[in-house]
Amino acid sequence: MDRRNFLKAGAMGAAAVPLAAPALAQGVQSWKMVTAWPKNLPGPGVAAQLLADRITTLSGGRIEVTLYAAGELVPGRGVFDAVSEGTAELYHAVPAYWGSKSKGILLFGSQPFGLRADEQVGWLYHGGGQALYDQMYARFGIKPFLCGNSGPQWGGWFRTDIASVDDLKGLKFRTTGLASEMCAKLGMAVQAMSGPAMFQALQTGALDAGEFIGPWTDSALGYQQVAKNYYWPGVGEPSSAEECGVNAQAYSALPDDLKQAVELACESLYNPVWTEYTTKHAAALKKLVAEDGVMVKMFPSEVIEAMGAAGAEVIAELREDEDALVKEIAESFVAYRDSVGSYMTFADNGQMNARAQVMGY
Repeated sequence: MDRRNFLKAGAMGAAAVPLAAPALAQGVQSWKMVTAWPKNLPGPGVAAQLLADRITTLSGGRIEVTLYAAGELVPGRGVFDAVSEGTAELYHAVPAYWGSKSKGILLFGSQPFGLRADEQVGWLYHGGGQALYDQMYARFGIKPFLCGNSGPQWGGWFRTDIASVDDLKGLKFRTTGLASEMCAKLGMAVQAMSGPAMFQALQTGALDAGEFIGPWTDSALGYQQVAKNYYWPGVGEPSSAEECGVNAQAYSALPDDLKQAVELACESLYNPVWTEYTTKHAAALKKLVAEDGVMVKMFPSEVIEAMGAAGAEVIAELREDEDALVKEIAESFVAYRDSVGSYMTFADNGQMNARAQVMGY
């Protein structure tokens, strides 16, 4: 995988191109999908193309989706606005990028010490989360769907060892979403940037450390070339949901069968995307260690405990937010997390602990 191609594809700064009226030829609608990713970046870039193709297929070709990678029509971080304003019909990104719109949005993507991938989609489908997701994004003229998940993210790539909480203070660190607020409370100098830009910043020393996704995607971007200490667990993002945002007017104008095609395309990819990440992360990690000299390290207990305290403050602040909808989203999240989390002690956690006891993993 040529990292330079991703850096080029991920370049920012393309001017927004106004959206023409949908091209209708024998009932076919031409939709533009803008993404936050370099084209075909392992993980999210691959998932975005899968979604574009699946919507086209499930619609019977009546919606033809053309994908535009970050920078081709709009910058990667501009895709939310592009769809909100009608420059494109849909985007593929992550909720963690839209905290400037509302902090409530961030809960739909990942939360410090929060929901795993299965729990995240469970909250939306069975815990009332989707109705709140719809209500929040309706403020911006967008209909949102989850369409994948990276699973557990990693703590990040560090140029130096982390032995104590004091080692985090002043550390220039790339992360996103609510994890950035958790890190800021620990005295870290948090910076937001794209995945490709993170490589360059690590290389030049503009960053001391950073996290993006996990071994499969991270290795494609070359972080192992400039930082050898790879820390876990990524408690800031126990999972990270990927989303498809559809322009609400374009979605409402669809007949019911095509609305269902878009919804089912997103729903049908959640597990395949998640399990592909898991499978390919595992293979990539072995290669990083065996061939690239990467040192896999666990954060010290005191660091994890400090992150837990900071993460709890972040969620507590959301529960007291002045925006009533943000408070409602936070309360719904906490109720679902606590209910399902207490059950996992006996279910998945119990199984994993038993397997580790007998098999060592």
